[in-house]
Formats: sequence, structure tokens, C-alpha cells
Amino acid sequence: MQFVERVEISDFEWDEEKRLRTLKDRHTDFVDAANALLLPHLEQPSNRNDEVRTLAICHASKRIIAVVYTMRGSVCRIISVRPARKNEQATYRQIFGG
Repeated sequence: MQFVERVEISDFEWDEEKRLRTLKDRHTDFVDAANALLLPHLEQPSNRNDEVRTLAICHASKRIIAVVYTMRGSVCRIISVRPARKNEQATYRQIFGG
């Protein structure tokens, strides 16, 4: 994973039905994820079906979350959000402390 201090993002988009489902099932909001991506965080890009997707480990709402997103120009499309796994949390804390 690499440290990212700043991402050039002009706007965010997502599937609203998926956001509401994630909010209900995981108690994690895409809106919080969008705000977290604007702060320093960790990232790991991967190629999937000819689309570059990025896993970001961020701090949001007093916890560490995992955000999968793709960039479409300067627009960030959030694909999924979940609580970070224990190993992801450990990596995040190694870099950022806490």
C-alpha cells in the first residue's frame, strides 16, 4: 500500500441504491467515504475487467474503512465501502498511528 496525501477529485458519484444498502447492512456511508478520500490515506490499485480500481484505507467517523473506487476523469466513482479488515487496520495504524 502507498501513502496518499492528496487526490485530485472534482466530484463523486455512486449508485444510490447501493449506498443505501451499504448504510443499512454495514452502517457505513458513501458520503463519509467521499470525505475520507480527500484526507491522507493508504491506497492499493488493481486492474479488474480493464478498469483500474483502487482500494483505499481511510479514517472516517472514528473508525477505519476500506473504500473501493475508480476514477473517471476527475470524477471519483465509489464502488463499495466496508469496515477495514484487521490487517488493513494494522497497516493503517502503522503508518498513521493510533
